[in-house]
Amino acid sequence: MSFLWGAATSSYQIEGAFADDGRGPSIWDTFSRTPGKVRNAENGDVACDHYHRYLDDVQLMSGLGLRAYRFSVAWPRIVPERGAVNQKGLDFYRRLVDALLERDIVPWPTLYHWDLPQYLEDAGGWPRRDTAYLFAEYASIVHAALGDRVSNWTTLNEPWCSSLLGYANGEHAPGRKEPSEAVKAVHHLLLGHGLAVSELTGDVGITLNMSHVTPATASPADLDAARRIDGIQNRLFIDPILLGSYPADMVAGLAHLSDFGHVRDGDLETVSTKIDMLGINYYSPALVAAGEPAAPGSTPWIGAESARWVDGGRPRTSMGWEIDENGLLELLQRVHKDYPAIDLYITENGAAFADEVREDGAVHDLRRIDYLERHITACAEAVNRGVPVKGYFAWSLLDNFEWAHGYGQRFGIVHVDFETQKRTPKDSALWYAARIRKGGL
Repeated sequence: MSFLWGAATSSYQIEGAFADDGRGPSIWDTFSRTPGKVRNAENGDVACDHYHRYLDDVQLMSGLGLRAYRFSVAWPRIVPERGAVNQKGLDFYRRLVDALLERDIVPWPTLYHWDLPQYLEDAGGWPRRDTAYLFAEYASIVHAALGDRVSNWTTLNEPWCSSLLGYANGEHAPGRKEPSEAVKAVHHLLLGHGLAVSELTGDVGITLNMSHVTPATASPADLDAARRIDGIQNRLFIDPILLGSYPADMVAGLAHLSDFGHVRDGDLETVSTKIDMLGINYYSPALVAAGEPAAPGSTPWIGAESARWVDGGRPRTSMGWEIDENGLLELLQRVHKDYPAIDLYITENGAAFADEVREDGAVHDLRRIDYLERHITACAEAVNRGVPVKGYFAWSLLDNFEWAHGYGQRFGIVHVDFETQKRTPKDSALWYAARIRKGGL
């Protein structure tokens, strides 16, 4: 198979149609309506209106020459209440997949990109073990509807965010600040992943947001801070999936929050059910030093509360994230070296900048082009060094609802006017299309 070039989105960020055709509420519908949680009280009710405009968006993808499209399925659109299956929701994704296949674009659905049905959160959410089994049931429903058309599946997107931003410090939905419950959420997300793998056929994987973590100095305190941040960001998730065990130092480091009694016999065998690919979402490195302990409930970095980020002096995106493509190269080499052999895909990589449509009707986002080019070059160098990187998905196809940042951050290679829904391919989209036409990596 040749190198796979694609772009990515997620359901709540682009679909809109929040109450159409039987969709039930998600935790992000509730969270975005909670005062003070999202910039300017914005929400995903309309977003990019992709639910109604998907054919135009697929045609846009085709025009850019995309070979694959990574999208997510909205769980509350499929199972709006416990025990109910919404056929209209399944039909939408069948139509989307058919439109992609008609244009020779590989459909790459992600089953969970953070929009948990609200009724499941009301019952306890991801800290509750039952949620993992219900996720596997949902995966089976989607597979039954799309399995004859789809051969590439991702179970979860960034369980770090779902568990720690959602339950440890409340920055994301459902907005809970319960670090001990967040530890349970980590495990039940991973358990749900393993259970779902057995419900799917074809090439199946998971996507983790990972970072290259380095200490600010060689001091023992900074080295230990970097170890702990690497543990909570990377190893707490990848180790159970690919090695079948939680890192011993992280279990010890989280002992003040949990005795891991929620991990039952056989769970880790399920979590480590063989997968075919690992998706890596990479945006920025982490330069870490020892610091003052964070106040309880104020940080997602449970087990690493006394660590701080150090300015590496690099350029930053409008999100404040440092740009360092070498971190991606180092991360890819490390995963290849430290873990069992597995195909790797960059399932998200991109940058937010303050883009505007100029008087000439174009969006001249030269900084994004530079960002993409640097990181794609890093992928090519990784391949030259023997790392099996098989594909790259730009984040994001469209400007969209950027979670707690609302519509204030633009990651898209296509500009969206959220009042008119007009799509304008940015210079980065045209550059990316030319890069795809070039072929190879």
